[in-house]
Amino acid sequence: DVLDSRGIVFVGWNREQGSISVESFVSGYVGQIKPKVIVNCAAWTDVDGAESDEASARLVNADAVGYLAAAAKECGAVFAHVSTDYVFSGFGDVPWSESGERNPLSAYGRTKAAAEDLISKIYPGRAYIFRTAWLYSAYGKNFAKTMVKLALRDEADVSVVTDQVGQPTFAGDLATQIVDSIVNEIPFGIYHGTNSGQASWFEFAQEIFCLAGADVVRVKPVGSDAFPRPAKRPAYSVLGHDKWVGSGIDEMRDWKTALAEAMPAIVSAMKAEG
Repeated sequence: DVLDSRGIVFVGWNREQGSISVESFVSGYVGQIKPKVIVNCAAWTDVDGAESDEASARLVNADAVGYLAAAAKECGAVFAHVSTDYVFSGFGDVPWSESGERNPLSAYGRTKAAAEDLISKIYPGRAYIFRTAWLYSAYGKNFAKTMVKLALRDEADVSVVTDQVGQPTFAGDLATQIVDSIVNEIPFGIYHGTNSGQASWFEFAQEIFCLAGADVVRVKPVGSDAFPRPAKRPAYSVLGHDKWVGSGIDEMRDWKTALAEAMPAIVSAMKAEG
C-alpha cells in the first residue's frame, strides 16, 4: 500500500510462485529482475511451531535470508530485512538498545538472530535490519483483529496476560518507516521499527475494547502462566529508538495514536469477515 501510494514500482511473489528457501530460485529471480532494493518481509512466524521444528524455521528465517543478502550483493541492491524483539531475552526493565546483547529464549528467536548474523557477514555495507514487534493491521491474523472480534461478538469476559510488556506496532507505520529510511538513504545498520511507548497485552486489549466501543471492564488481567505455551516469550521487549536520532527520520509515533487511526479499518475488516 505504501509503495503504491508513492508510485514506487515493485514486484513481489508468494510461496506458490517461488520459495526464498530455494537458493537457485532466489539468485535466478533476483538476477533476472535486477532490483535496486530488496525488502524481505517473509518469515516463519509460528513461534510455538518452531520449538518442535527449528530446522524448518531456520531454513526460512535464516538460510533464506542469507540467500537474499547474497543475491542483493550480487546485483548491488540495497537489502532491508525485518527482524524481531525476540532476539532479546526480555529480562530487563529498560528499553533494549540496537546494540544490546541478544539472548533469545526461543527457537524462533534463535533463527531470527541467526539471520541478523548472516546479513552482517554477507552484506553489511548496504543492508538495513529493522527489528519490530507486536504487529497488527486490518490484514491477516493478529491480536488486534482477534480482540475486535471478541469485543463486537458478545458480552463475555476476555482474559489477557498482563506480565508481558512490549510495543503494539501498526504495520502501516512500519512500512512507512522502512520506505522513508530507504528513500532518504539513512545510514545502513540496525534500527528498531516499533511504535513509541509501551504496554502490556492487557493494556493493549483495553485500548482496543475502548476504541471499539465495547465495555473495557470485560478485559480481565491474568498471568502468562494461565496460557502455557511451548515457546518462551520475552517478558519485557520494549525496543529503544536511539538509533533514529541523527538519521533524518523521526522515531515512530506513539502506539495509542497509531491504534486509533488503524481501528476503523480493523473494525470494518472484522465486520466483513463476520
